[in-house]
Amino acid sequence: MSYKVLCAGILVALAVLLAVPEEIQTQTKKTSSAASSGSLLSSLPESDAVALVQLKRALNEAMPRILSRDPAKLATANAQIENFKSRTGIDPRSFDQIALGVRYSYPSEKVAKLHTVGLARGSFSAPAMVAAGRIAADGKFREEKYQGKSIYVFALEDEIKLFGLFRVRLREFAASPLDANTLALGDAQSIRNVIDVSRNKKRASVELIALASRDPEAIVGFGGNISPALLQSLDIGNQAIIQDLSSVRQVYGSFGVTATDVAMFLAARTVNPESAKNLGNTIEGLKQLGSIFVNRRTSARNTLAKNALDNLKVVTQANELQIRTNIAQSALAPFVSGF
Repeated sequence: MSYKVLCAGILVALAVLLAVPEEIQTQTKKTSSAASSGSLLSSLPESDAVALVQLKRALNEAMPRILSRDPAKLATANAQIENFKSRTGIDPRSFDQIALGVRYSYPSEKVAKLHTVGLARGSFSAPAMVAAGRIAADGKFREEKYQGKSIYVFALEDEIKLFGLFRVRLREFAASPLDANTLALGDAQSIRNVIDVSRNKKRASVELIALASRDPEAIVGFGGNISPALLQSLDIGNQAIIQDLSSVRQVYGSFGVTATDVAMFLAARTVNPESAKNLGNTIEGLKQLGSIFVNRRTSARNTLAKNALDNLKVVTQANELQIRTNIAQSALAPFVSGF
């Protein structure tokens, strides 16, 4: 999965977690939601980063709001969801949440790979999933057994919009019903790791789970550890920025939706307060530089970047750098189909 950073200023803050291709060169309600989220995240295997996506809210609340002024694009997005359903037998709209666990590996110097597994909570039909998989995979479909669980492996060998939202190129896509309401998604080995969690194997870090769950109203929450090897794999191209980023050891944040905006929050924890201050100064400098460039052209991309930069706020607290911004949903709409 790949992510694009909004502009140079935001790049420095988000690159550590978000700029990564497959290879990198009301109180009761809140309490109940947090408990449910923690339960799903705690079922993940040992991970370097975790995230929780409120999928039903993303599809039924965020996406219609963002695309409210573009009915054609909203229809296209809904069609992509239906395409995913027809190819896998999995209806994204039937799931409330998805918990994601990511492990880093380093096959060679300055190269990082991300291995992701997902847990989706909701309702689904295993027979429908199997039937759709057999048809869509044109016979390239198999069922594996592991620790008493069935793992269904779809041979796709092409690009697919995962849950109708995220464009990924997959050779194989595997799914396994863990219980009546939980589906594991990923590659076959990652799913085996999830199944092993129930046998008292290592689980995702309690600290990372807490970071990803800090905002119970967020549509997406995440937390991750940042290793020196992961930082070395980032192709930033600026030695001063690389030096500032080298002090980051952990990131967390969230994305939420208001009536008119998408709210973004990112925090980076560094090795000491001085490093956080230096990184904050770099972000402020890039914010000013970015503002100069985005004001020179009028395009959808520049409108988005200007909107993000105009609302960008940077705060340093001890060894933690915090970045917040709001982006108008109308500015984000042109890019939704590019996930």
